[in-house]
Amino acid sequence: MDWPTGNPAVGAETGTIRFLRTHFRRHRVASCYVRAPFRRSEPEDHVVIERRPFDSLGGADHGWLKAKHHFSFAGYNDPSRMGWGALRVWNDDTIAAQSGFPPHPHADMEIITYVREGAISHKDSLGNEGRTEAGDVQVMSAGSGITHAEYNVEPGATRIFQIWIIPDESGKPPSWGARPFPKGERSDRFVALASGFKEDAEALPLRTDARVLGATLKAGKTIEYALGANRYAYLVPATGSVELNGVKLDARDGAAIRDESLLRVTALTDAELVLVDTAA
Repeated sequence: MDWPTGNPAVGAETGTIRFLRTHFRRHRVASCYVRAPFRRSEPEDHVVIERRPFDSLGGADHGWLKAKHHFSFAGYNDPSRMGWGALRVWNDDTIAAQSGFPPHPHADMEIITYVREGAISHKDSLGNEGRTEAGDVQVMSAGSGITHAEYNVEPGATRIFQIWIIPDESGKPPSWGARPFPKGERSDRFVALASGFKEDAEALPLRTDARVLGATLKAGKTIEYALGANRYAYLVPATGSVELNGVKLDARDGAAIRDESLLRVTALTDAELVLVDTAA
């Protein structure tokens, strides 16, 4: 795989890349895995569905990378948005053509990349290489430690959601995998894209009590998802506008959900959805 030359991310360490390196170091202190910066979040106020408008998200513009953060990340720190249950990071990234993230380490995190537009090319210290394109998903279980690079070698911008979920156990062997998920197969229904549940046999495996689901909806269509007791959910329309249990969400807004047994989503326009269901 040919990597970009003259990549603006190389040699100019952004806040995002500094955060990634710091995250790894904090997990390797004294040969143990310290999760303090990534503890499961407990909201202070009882909110059933909290809409988080796209314009309210944190973020930064590094030129080659335009990033929006649903939760505290890199230079964005909001004590009220440290995570949602085991969900720790949801980044909405636009990566310029012929640029990307140079090699950097991770440990003890389940990292899911959902490609919304373009494609992302991956290379890691295990020898894995791959290209994941729009609508498809890759999962990296960082486990005991892995170094990887992610580049957009496409002629135009690539747009991704990158989602981090805290694993149930630390120190497991690292792994990486990817697979296509044709949008036609998730028309008017939620499909598990990555999951820690054995019954989701077609999904990419996760080492955590969570699942990541995708759906596409035509305007006027409604789908439902049963959320178990004491579960936390986070929904983002990648495109389009929807109504979630009476709460309107526009493209790239977030909805933090708990104490709702049934999620009912109606498309106000054609929409593409990503949902995370995680343990508290």
